[in-house]
Amino acid sequence: MEKTVYLTREGFAKAEEELSHLRTVRRHEVAERIRKAKEFTNTVDNAEYDDAKNEQSFVEGKVQSLERLLANAVVIDEKAAPSDYVRIGSHVAVVDSDGVEEAYVIVGSAEADPQQGRISNESPIGRTLLGKKAGDTVSVMAPGGTFDLVIKSVS
Repeated sequence: MEKTVYLTREGFAKAEEELSHLRTVRRHEVAERIRKAKEFTNTVDNAEYDDAKNEQSFVEGKVQSLERLLANAVVIDEKAAPSDYVRIGSHVAVVDSDGVEEAYVIVGSAEADPQQGRISNESPIGRTLLGKKAGDTVSVMAPGGTFDLVIKSVS
């Protein structure tokens, strides 16, 4: 059984849009490249043909990946009743032991982007924050070592 993937509504729509584009546009573009490459010469030692076939493999792999992602997706209800506890979809403000404050949104692994403050529920910080509430101090066990965070707010 495939693992559940948590997506925001925006992330789900973006994946559906990308899948649709790959199916309706990219597949046809690649097929046309393959057809033109075959017209020039036979397929033996034909770099253009080989490149087009590699691109076709990439596109088909991406289609399959997105189909699996969407089939196993659970859309995060960001408008669910407010919770005092951190859950997927929560906005969390934390302070580390040096007094540095960070803000995170807990999302599924498919949408994680730490540079943008979107951390996965499966990441060391995300996993540790789940189920905690404002005022709690948590110890995060990360590959670089253990560190403490104080949860300032949850929304």
